[in-house]
Amino acid sequence: MSVLSKLKVFATKPHPCSYQEDKEATTLFIDPETELNEISYQDLTEIGFRRSGTHFYRPHCQSCNDCIPARIPVNTFTPARRQKRIENKNKDLTVQEVVSITSEEHYQLYASYIELRHDDGDMYPPTPEQYEEFLGKQTRFSRFTEFRLNGILVAVSIRDNLTDSFSAIYTFFDPEYSSRSLGSFAVLWLISEARREKLDYVYLGYWIRSCRKMSYKIDYRPIELLLNNRWQTLN
Repeated sequence: MSVLSKLKVFATKPHPCSYQEDKEATTLFIDPETELNEISYQDLTEIGFRRSGTHFYRPHCQSCNDCIPARIPVNTFTPARRQKRIENKNKDLTVQEVVSITSEEHYQLYASYIELRHDDGDMYPPTPEQYEEFLGKQTRFSRFTEFRLNGILVAVSIRDNLTDSFSAIYTFFDPEYSSRSLGSFAVLWLISEARREKLDYVYLGYWIRSCRKMSYKIDYRPIELLLNNRWQTLN
């Protein structure tokens, strides 16, 4: 029996797509009053659902299937030469899990990232309230990781811990350190951490072929894509 048959689900009215200007989107949401456990959340993730703040959602567009869920099988992943260079370049970072990312230091890093890297997206302009709703709220699944260089906060990674995997929720970083490829390094660190904890996958969210900002996801090989309701490997 599908996990969806056990849950109350709502569909939005068509609205402008966040990723493609000329398209409309429809989104499925799990009833926000539902309290999911780790198994239900894992099952939802395997059929393409994501978490944003306290909401669990999946695209449900009638005329478009461009949002393709992607995950990295950590035990067969092999870093490419460029990814090995990124790992080596960031060996001097201090990585630490923290219980909260609600300080002014965290917010200012997020605001700088959105203003310089995503000023054309839904999260612009950033506000403390939007940050708190999107990333700052602690859930039973969420984990926060800081990356610091000589004590200076340069990146933050938010992930969810599932039964056999990590779900990469969001990463933001200081654009002044763009030469370090901190976003890519955060994914590589998640893969290593998942392997260390003997997990199977890191879920990366949706990949859209025509969206330039999502192109990095396909660089992790092998990668698995959810196509026609079946996970298929792309080597």
